[in-house]
Amino acid sequence: MTAGCAPLRTVPGLFEAVAADNPDAPAVQYKDVTLSYGELNRRANQLARLLVQRGVGPDRLVALAVPRSADLVVALLAILKAGGAYLPLDPRYPAARKAFMVADAAPVLLVRAGDGGASLPGGQLDEVDLDTAQYAGLSGADLAQSERLAPLTDRHLMYVIYTSGSTGTPKGVAVSQEGVADLVATQADRFEVAPGDRVLQWASISFDAGFWDVTLALLHGAVLVMADDEDLLPGDPLRETLAKYEIDHAVLPPAALSITDSEGVLLGGTVMSTGDACTPALLRKWALGRRMFNGYGPTEVTVGSTIAGPITEADGVDIGLPWTGARVLILDQDLRPVPDGEEGELYLAGSGLARGYVNRPGLTAARFLPDPSGPPGSRMYRSGDRGRRGPDGRLHFAGRIDGQVKLRGFRVELGEIEARLAAQPEVDLAAAIVEGELADARLVAYVTAQPGCTLDCGELRAELAATLPEFMVPARIEVLDRFPTQPNGKIDRAALAQAGASTRTPPPAAEAAPSAAAPAPAGPGCADRPATVLRDRVAALLGLPTVDLDANFFEIGGNSLLAARLISSVREELGVRLPIRTVLAAGNLRDIAQAIRE
Repeated sequence: MTAGCAPLRTVPGLFEAVAADNPDAPAVQYKDVTLSYGELNRRANQLARLLVQRGVGPDRLVALAVPRSADLVVALLAILKAGGAYLPLDPRYPAARKAFMVADAAPVLLVRAGDGGASLPGGQLDEVDLDTAQYAGLSGADLAQSERLAPLTDRHLMYVIYTSGSTGTPKGVAVSQEGVADLVATQADRFEVAPGDRVLQWASISFDAGFWDVTLALLHGAVLVMADDEDLLPGDPLRETLAKYEIDHAVLPPAALSITDSEGVLLGGTVMSTGDACTPALLRKWALGRRMFNGYGPTEVTVGSTIAGPITEADGVDIGLPWTGARVLILDQDLRPVPDGEEGELYLAGSGLARGYVNRPGLTAARFLPDPSGPPGSRMYRSGDRGRRGPDGRLHFAGRIDGQVKLRGFRVELGEIEARLAAQPEVDLAAAIVEGELADARLVAYVTAQPGCTLDCGELRAELAATLPEFMVPARIEVLDRFPTQPNGKIDRAALAQAGASTRTPPPAAEAAPSAAAPAPAGPGCADRPATVLRDRVAALLGLPTVDLDANFFEIGGNSLLAARLISSVREELGVRLPIRTVLAAGNLRDIAQAIRE
């Protein structure tokens, strides 16, 4: 423990030790703002003292609604230094969702900046507005335990992060500081982060991967590099950010890795794929010239449970070994261990296990069970994931328990179909869903191609038919430019299902090959050529027969990833570099066409 301050097994204690050793080293960079470790620590201590005055202490939750900025990091650290825990409210979330989270978790305070908390109902929560709050005159020294409302320990709450619930109601996962020391030990052992290294803050702090980014930098003396959301969009914006800021370490989901050019970025550094199943195609694309890892772990643990890597194409894809302090049990339906090589359900245990779900005692009891192989009183989390342990002890992910469907009376694991497709050398990513109901139900698979490859859907079906029983072979395979994604970067399977429902009975020609945009009829000198090219490219990206120039790109099915793809397509066709901000802000396609002309 540092002198009368926070225990070294907590985020404040670990950070204060790093700051004391590297006071003049850069800690956070956001655009033209750079804070040293000494300055970041001083500002966080000052704000922490204000928060203590406002009733923040151990096991008291603080809502955090601050846009990406250096102030966001100051506020997060200040909450933890005061002894509190943070409840991230992403400014982009709908107002109703944020209001539900606040009502459900009952934080004692809201820390906000800009318009971060503007959509919350007035008077719902006492707040500290960083734009107007006066705390610069408070002491910048590390808080002593006696200054907190109660002494801080690693058993106290660290954050509550909300995830979607199977019943349609979001659920808050409550995580304590207990697993932080083991998380940091794993990072040091596997990633070898050194002072001065540059870590990209890609994930929103509304997800646990965002906490990984913060700790990978600030608890190892590295620089946390932050950027605006539009500069982190997969594709050209993300690649340009990686190059511009000379990033050494990045954690990115497979959907982002698959559509971002790896050439010339992260060379000699590390990249970790997490959030969805990594594929052999991603290994071929990203493992060369950098150290690549594959991480696994749900929100119900302190960020993760296992890591594989550094991995290469020759290694294949697995989820590796448990990290420091973590244990993974593979059990059958009667909670008995299964032999190595056989599949079972993954149960996660160890120091990083969450407390449970906020105000959900029944769900907590159902998912967090007594650990039969642990010390008295210990628990394990029933992940809902299937996997097996190989002869070398390495763990292999085998899909979701709840990814199981019934089709014409047969039990089908969609993960197995997806893995078979992803194993094909021309396929980048794959996802399978069931369209229709009862007698009309049928399997449909969606795939993206490796750069420079053309996929033949007939050949892909033949490959599956050679290895899978008839009822597991998709009735149709469609090729996408890219997958729709959720805010955390995972593939949005609900969006796939909606897209499939709108084209459930396509003509035979559409079954056999992906749609392509018709070439623009106008010549290079025609004034209408930008509008014509834009209209055709949007139609092709969205799989629509035609689009109206008065339509809004996002209202007719576009998303941020497709916007990045549209920009790339327009540049290839017209040689015009269209800013991502223009597409995001445009009221309709006609506005985008005008921007192209200008």
